[in-house]
This record gives sequence, structure tokens and C-alpha cells, in this order.
Amino acid sequence: MADSGPSGNKCFLHFENNKFFMRVILKSIICSFYGILLLTAYNAEGQSRNTYWQQKADYTMDIVVDVEANSFTGHQTIRYRNNSPETLEKVFFHLYLNAFQPGSVMDIRARATGQPDPRMGPIWDLKEDEIGYQKIKKLTQNGRKLKFEVVGTILEVQLASPIKPGQTTTFEMDYEAGIPAMVRRSGRDNKEGVRYSMGQWYPKLCAYDRKGWHADPYVGREFYGVFGNYDVRITIDSSFTVAATGQLKNATEIGHGYAPAPKEKQSQLTWHFVAEKVHDFVWAADPRYTHEVHKCANGVEFHAFYLAGKTYEDAWNAFLPIMEQALDYANLHFGTYPYPVYSFIQAGDGGMEYAMATMITGNRPLTSLVGVSVHEMMHSWYQMVLGFNESYYYWMDEGFVQYAAERVMDHLQTLELLTGYPDEFPYETFYRDYVKLVSSGIEEPLSTHADHFNSYSLYSISAYEKGAIFLNQLEYIIGKPAFDQGLLDFFTKWKFKHPDDVDFTRVIELVSDLELDWYRDYWVNSTKSIDYGIDTVYGNSLESIIYLTREGGMPMPIDVVVEFDDGDKLFCTIPLDIMRGHKTEVAPNGNPFLALPPWDWVHPYYYFTVPFAIQKIKTIAIDPSRRLADIDERNNVWPFTSADPSKQD
Repeated sequence: MADSGPSGNKCFLHFENNKFFMRVILKSIICSFYGILLLTAYNAEGQSRNTYWQQKADYTMDIVVDVEANSFTGHQTIRYRNNSPETLEKVFFHLYLNAFQPGSVMDIRARATGQPDPRMGPIWDLKEDEIGYQKIKKLTQNGRKLKFEVVGTILEVQLASPIKPGQTTTFEMDYEAGIPAMVRRSGRDNKEGVRYSMGQWYPKLCAYDRKGWHADPYVGREFYGVFGNYDVRITIDSSFTVAATGQLKNATEIGHGYAPAPKEKQSQLTWHFVAEKVHDFVWAADPRYTHEVHKCANGVEFHAFYLAGKTYEDAWNAFLPIMEQALDYANLHFGTYPYPVYSFIQAGDGGMEYAMATMITGNRPLTSLVGVSVHEMMHSWYQMVLGFNESYYYWMDEGFVQYAAERVMDHLQTLELLTGYPDEFPYETFYRDYVKLVSSGIEEPLSTHADHFNSYSLYSISAYEKGAIFLNQLEYIIGKPAFDQGLLDFFTKWKFKHPDDVDFTRVIELVSDLELDWYRDYWVNSTKSIDYGIDTVYGNSLESIIYLTREGGMPMPIDVVVEFDDGDKLFCTIPLDIMRGHKTEVAPNGNPFLALPPWDWVHPYYYFTVPFAIQKIKTIAIDPSRRLADIDERNNVWPFTSADPSKQD
């Protein structure tokens, strides 16, 4: 056996290199002192530049639905407060229903990619009486008529008077709308027979933030709104049960499972819903809805609206108590759900999150029904409360939800509320699909605008799976205790404030006391991948030298586990130099990870020494927890298997 090897970073676990360790300690002291000076300067500057702001929009709506013509008329008043430091000369509204017309931007984009969302129906086949539309009849600002232009799914409005910083203005609008045949999220008569699924349905003010206006055409992914209060009245045929965002304020007048049915029958009923601190409003309606209510022990009221049928009725009957257990777990680990109600509504085209509610398809067995509902309910944390700009931070929206939902489902299975057992590695599918994406050579960075991916599958893997790995791998980098606390801190600090990836990273840096901007930059802004391996192992009767190699373009901290022939294990973590520290985490043997000197990110090799003969080493493994998204694991365990002959010793 040789006693030397390729040059690179090195570490010795015995105590013969006192000069080396003294240099490391001295360097750390100097760096720490320099860091304190920098931090002091940064804090002084940061405090003077504390300029966070966000707009506010309060909606009062009255709509009247014609169930024969599949249309409705609307009158809405919006009190809009300009909290920005800029004077606004114009505003923009979303007209979502205009997307459901042949030749719309959504239609053209779906056909151009050749691979649209599989849930989307063919817009180009819609007949004249099946299209959606929104026609603005009147629009005023503080009583003065406004000039406007409809450009596809965006209404461009020139203001009668500018809105100065700190001012509030009032918009009033009259409009009429056609409800399209179900194509995507919004529409009528979905595949399960629900009459109306009304998501993204009203003229909605576009968001304005420090990056300016976000008047994105409705192509598929836009979901960014202004927080405010909603006061909504929906008048519809009295045979219909209406499910919606918020709390019903006139239950005794309505009946339909909210209260006993009123004695006097009416041809129409007006449903009055109120919701506070939300950035959207959804509703659905059907004359055959079964409506059930479940009051959770923590005071939250669950509502279920579904079409009863023999096949799936047992699933719906068992459903709400299980979702209470899901809510309890989510409150404990991700932050407390802040609203009084949540509704699970059989409607839509699969599953889509909204404020205090979700639309889901309901013809499902229990595990599937719970699975889709857990995912959509978790959007209450990672979209409805945190309010990400989904055009750019879709991977925080969907990816964070995927991560959280897997944990919730694992918990429910542990409680034996669902069939099956907890997965040893619940994120395995995510990692496998991500590796396939990297291998395909067509991966696009997460910084790509959601509507600009070359295909739906590229968007889907990036948003859901690479986004979930971002979190699971972050837990690996900083350790589970800091990570779990970071999720709670992030929710507490940024709820109702529209954070972005930089805001999230900064919270995690504070809780972990590590520098992590490098991780965000690599994972989000590049397509460089991770590939580490055990290169060679040398030794004699006194010690063994383990050489590691970095073959991928993205540097990472590395966990290495050395198992000895007597069954003992040594758990080591090699931090990255640009982390400026190392994680604190208890290893599976109950002891903290042994932190080795950092691996300089520019070096392709690293080696460390263990004071044991090589004959006593049974195995050496990189990251047995499998949280590291290593794209080639064939050289991650020594002795090497025959699967990679080039690595045979």
C-alpha cells in the first residue's frame, strides 16, 4: 500500500500536527475578528436602508350568476393603498377568463411547446358558447371615469390622478363575464360533473413591488396578488350550494349545511363571504354538493364539499378527522395556520390552492384524497400566507410544499391513519427524477420565469422536485435542528409579506450561523450538478488515508461515515470553506458529527487520516442519509463494487 497520493485539502485525526492546527485556529481568530468588523458595518448600513413595503387592496364584490347562460355580472370596489415610495401613473388588472379563447396567449403557448400541462383541455376547440371572457363596462377612480385598454388577459389603465406614496384611491368597476367550459382551473362542468369551478375569475389588480409592476399574461403559472380584505356577495340560483374563501356571514339565510334551511323558499340566494389578509378569492357551486363541517380542537373549522356517490363516499366520510391530524403536524413544524376556516372542494381539474380553500378532484380512494389535500393545504403556508411571486419563485411555492407534504404524509402513516408504512427515504422519487433531468442535458435553471420553460415537464421537475430537494439538501448542509427552527422562523418573520429566495436564505443563515448564499446561487441560478466520490484509500498498520474527489461543478459539504470491523462508526462532516462554519447535527449513533477542517471549494481533492489500520475498516460511505443530490453514487461507497470496475483497488 502506498502512503501518499494526489495533492489536495488534508486533515489528520491524530495529534501529531500541532503547527497545522495552530495555524487553523489563528486563522479562525483573525477571520472572526475581521467578520465582526464587517458585520458591525453591515448592520449599521442595513438599518439605514430598511425600506420594506407592500401594497394593500381591499375588495368589495357583488356578482350575479346566470346559471342558464353560464355567465355573471359583477360590480366591485377596490380600495388601493400605495405604500411604495413611487407615484403611480397607471395600474394593471388581470382578466384571467380571457385566456380561454382560441388564439389567446395560453392557447398559443400550449400549442407552441408541444407539451402543455396534461390537465389542460384544448382551448383551440372551444366553441363560441364555451369560451371565457371578461368585458369591462365601467371603471372609475374616485368617481372619475378612466381610460383603459384590454390587451389579452391584461387590462391597462391610465389613472385620472396619480396615486402618491401613502395615498389610498378607490376603483369601481362594472363588468360581465362568460364562464368557459372547463379547460384549466376555472370553468364549468368539469370531468366529475361539478357545475362551477371559479378560480382566477375576477378582474384582479396586478401586484406592484420593489421590482415594479407584474402584469404577466395568464399563460399558466401567474399567481401573485396583493394582500387585503375581501367582502364578497354571490347571488345564484337557490338550488346551488356555494363553497368559497372565507367565512359565510349569513348562514341562517342560506342553509345548505351551514345552518338549517330557511322556511321561505327563494328563486335566488345571496351568499355573503368575508376573508381578511388574503391575496385571492375562490368559489365553486353545484346543486348536488354534500356539505360537511368538522370543528378541529384548535378552533379551525374544516368544510368539505363533494358529490356523494357509493364508490368514494367512505373516503370522504373518513377524510376530515385525518386532515385535522395533518393540520396539527403542520402547525407544529411549519408555523400556525392563521385563518379560522379551510374548505376542501371537489371542483377544478386536479388540485389547485387558493386562500382558505382548495379545489380538488374528488373521485379518489382515501389515501389519494388525503394526499392531494395535504399538498394543497400546505400551500396555505407556502403561498397563501407567504405570498411568493409564483412567476419567479414557483420552486419555493411548489417545491417547499412537496417537501412539507411528504413529511406530513409520513406522519399520518406513522399514526396508521393511512395504509402503508413510513418511507425510509420519502424523497427518493424526487432525487431520481432530478438525476434524469441532469442527464438529459436540457435542464434549465430555477431562475427561469415559470412561463418560459421549453416544456411543461421541465417546469414540473424543476418546480416540484428540484424545489423540494433544495430544502431536503439544505437540512443536510446545516443540520436538522437548525433547519427545523429556520422553517418556523421564516414563517413567523415573513408571513403576509411576499418574501423571495434571498429573504429565505438570510433567515436560514441567521439560525444556522453559516454563510449560504453560495448554495442558493448554485442551485437556483445555475445548472451545475453535484458529484463527489471516494477516490482511493491508502493505509498501513497504524493509520489509513482516505482521498475524496469532486467531479461535479457544484461544491458541497460532505458527510463521510467510516464503519469498522467491530461495528463502530465514525461520523464526519467536511464543511465547505465558504460556509464559514459547520453544521451541528447528531449522528445516528447519538454523537455529534465530527467536524473536519473545511474543504476549499476550488480544490478537486481532499484527504483525511484515521488512526486505524486499513484492515479494520469495513466500509467508507459518502452521505448514507442520501440527502445529497449526488448524480453518480457508484463511487460513494468503498470498497467499490464491480458496477464500476475503474474504481477497483
